[in-house]
Amino acid sequence: MFGLIGHLTNLEHAQAEADKLGYAEYAKEGFEFWCSAPPILVDEFQVTSVTGAIIHGRYIESCFLPEMLSSRRIKTAIRKILNAMALAQKNKIDITALGGFSSIIFEEFNLKENKQVRNVELEFERFTTGNTHTAYVICRQVEEASAKLGIDLSKATVAVCGATGDIGSAVCRWLDQKTDVADLLLIARNRERLQALQSDLGRGKIMALEEALPLADIIVWVASMPRGVEINNEMLKKPCLLIDGGYPKNLGTKFNHPDIYVLNGGIVEHSLDIDWKIMEIVNMDIPARQMFACFAEAMLLEFEQWHTNFSWGRNQITVEKMEKIGQASVKHGFQPLLSF
Repeated sequence: MFGLIGHLTNLEHAQAEADKLGYAEYAKEGFEFWCSAPPILVDEFQVTSVTGAIIHGRYIESCFLPEMLSSRRIKTAIRKILNAMALAQKNKIDITALGGFSSIIFEEFNLKENKQVRNVELEFERFTTGNTHTAYVICRQVEEASAKLGIDLSKATVAVCGATGDIGSAVCRWLDQKTDVADLLLIARNRERLQALQSDLGRGKIMALEEALPLADIIVWVASMPRGVEINNEMLKKPCLLIDGGYPKNLGTKFNHPDIYVLNGGIVEHSLDIDWKIMEIVNMDIPARQMFACFAEAMLLEFEQWHTNFSWGRNQITVEKMEKIGQASVKHGFQPLLSF
C-alpha cells in the first residue's frame, strides 16, 4: 500500500474544503485551532496501471498550513509533518510521498534527527519526497513543450529559478547531460551553493533574477517568489515558455500575453481514471487523472515494489535515477502535463 501526505494552500482554502475532506467541524475554526489539529486519514482509493496492475492508496491530510511558516510557527510545522508520517506508519503504509511543503520542511529543518514520535520510531525508508519524479517530469515538459512552441533548445537560453534546490539542481543536471540546450542561467539566493552547482556542471551563468529573466527563452521556476519582486509581460522574451514548478501554482495569473506560455510544472496525467477526491480539492483541471508528480512517485514505487526512500536528502538526485523513475512512469501510463 502507498500513502500520500499533503496539505491545503492556506487557512481559507482549508476551511472551504474541510467538509469535502470529511471533517466539517473544522470549517469554522481559526488559525489557532488548525495549529493544534492532528493529521487525518481522509481518503482511500485504488490506482490501475496500463499494465493491469492494481494498487491501493491512502491520503493523509497533515493539517499543516503555509501560514505556519510565515507566522514563525516553525515548531508547529515540524510537529505536523512528523505526526503525519507517524500516522502513515501506524497504518502500515509501505511507501508514502511527502507532498507540497512537507518534504521542504523535512529537509530544511533536518527532521531525520527526530526519529521518535511519541510511541512510533519512524522508519525513513517508508517515505519519499517524490522530487526525482517531479524533476524528471519538469525536464520532459521543457523538452516537449519547447518543441510544441517551436523553441529550438540548441539555440535556447534556459533560466532555472531555484537552481540550487533539490529539484532545481536535478533539472540543471538533466538539461546539461541529456539535452543540447545552448545556455543555462542559474538563479538562487545562496551564492556559495550557486558556485558549487556551477562547478559541478562545468557550465552555467550565475545571475540575479531581474538580470536573467529578459534573456531567457524558457524559465523553470522551482522557488518561492522573492518579496517585493514584480514580473510583468514586458520583462520577458516573446515567445517565452514559463514552467511553474512551485506550490501553489500561481504564475499563470501574473501574465496576460499571447506569446507567454505558462505551464503547470511537475504535474502528470494518468491514462486511467482514479476515483478520489483530493485532486478536485486542489483544483486540477482533470482531477480524476491529473496529479502532482511527487504523489505519482509513491504510486510508481508501489507498482514496482521499490519500497525505499527513492528520493531522499538534499541534492542527491542523479540523472540515472531520473531515467529509472521516468521509465517506470511511462510503463504505468503517466504522461507530463502539456496543456497551457
